[in-house]
Amino acid sequence: MANEIRGGIPAEIRAIGTDTVRVAGYAAVFNEETNIGDMFIEKIAPGAFTKAVKEDDVVFLINHEDLPLARTRSGTLILKEDTHGLYMDTELDRRDPDVQNIIYKMERGDLDKMSFAFRATKQSWDETGPIPVRTIEEAMLYDVSIVTSPAYEGTDISLCSLRDHRAAVARKNFSAALTRRRLKADLALRR
Repeated sequence: MANEIRGGIPAEIRAIGTDTVRVAGYAAVFNEETNIGDMFIEKIAPGAFTKAVKEDDVVFLINHEDLPLARTRSGTLILKEDTHGLYMDTELDRRDPDVQNIIYKMERGDLDKMSFAFRATKQSWDETGPIPVRTIEEAMLYDVSIVTSPAYEGTDISLCSLRDHRAAVARKNFSAALTRRRLKADLALRR
């Protein structure tokens, strides 16, 4: 079975000191649906990463490639599962050339999405609708990554202060709620 790659959810990057930058946020959010190539809808069930967080050696990468920026085995990458999703937290050394390569791109907004690589070890399918729905119930984790093209478009990652990050999340939540209301109204009109 091949490894799969999917986009994650908001993360924040902010300066800690002159040599350190902190990356923290959600690599995946539970019960958020995404369309996988018009073949099926996918969502991650709460608890899907419980085993992986305890057992898997997960690396933090750029576009799922190259040398790790941080790693759970070394203690430089912290992963936690809560009621919202898969939370990641790490401090990166600004002197690292790979970190230097991403900071400017993130400041400009050129690199602003996240993703995770996994293998489903337990899943269920609902084929009662027009498009099958796959629910990942348990997964092995391989990496969390800063990416240019995630599967979950709702993801973002940026260099910002905590206040700016909270304001952006509030705007995003408002926008998502407005979009849901518009979709419901559109569906109601079609019936």
